[in-house]
Amino acid sequence: MRALWAMTWVELKLFVREPLTVLFVLVLPLVMLYVLNGVFDDQPDPSVWEGLPPIDFYTSAFVALAAATAGVLALPVHLAGYREQGVLRRFRASAVRPATLVSAHMAVTVFIATVGAILLTIMSAVVYDATLPQDWGGVIAAFAITAVSFAALGALLGFLLPTARAAQGLGVLLFFLFLMLGGSGPPTEILPDALARISEAIPATHAAQLLRGPWTGTGWDGTALLYVLAMLVICLALTAWQLRREGQS
Repeated sequence: MRALWAMTWVELKLFVREPLTVLFVLVLPLVMLYVLNGVFDDQPDPSVWEGLPPIDFYTSAFVALAAATAGVLALPVHLAGYREQGVLRRFRASAVRPATLVSAHMAVTVFIATVGAILLTIMSAVVYDATLPQDWGGVIAAFAITAVSFAALGALLGFLLPTARAAQGLGVLLFFLFLMLGGSGPPTEILPDALARISEAIPATHAAQLLRGPWTGTGWDGTALLYVLAMLVICLALTAWQLRREGQS
């Protein structure tokens, strides 16, 4: 446990020293929320946004996007870079297991996602008078599940992608996919049928739905919860398998 805490602290400092990554992960969702709030009227429309005021709908969606962004943009690049540079092989020759390094990266990812979520919530409430969560405990639990699940997805991508540059390219692509079709962009109700079906398969869509239930006081979405938990279990299992596979090679 001491090694994990020490490794987490080191990786957090390394993350903070990359201003472009911090800017993209923490600031860009805030900018996009500001843009969308300026585009759409603040009056609820029964035909879109589930009948909610746009800012209330988008706040929970962007909190989920903060977790997704931290997972697919920062973590895969670092892990793929470590594999590319042979860092994981050197860890296998030391007393620190590679699993400890992966866990530290996931912990940093969850922390960064939490900071982004807090900033988004404060901005929405203070600047746009958004409604605060009706069920704080449910929102915190839903966000924790979401953040860990996207961290697990990022860890898996870090092992599957061959280079840091490939991880960065895919991360940017996934970010814009999550932004435009994951509930943080145009309302699903106005999307063409093909794009709406794609939206239903995107993890960010289900993460936003998972958060929106306790946020608005309507309860948990069982389908969204199962989807996000399934992603978590599958990604953790595949990452553990990949760790063992590379350790035997």
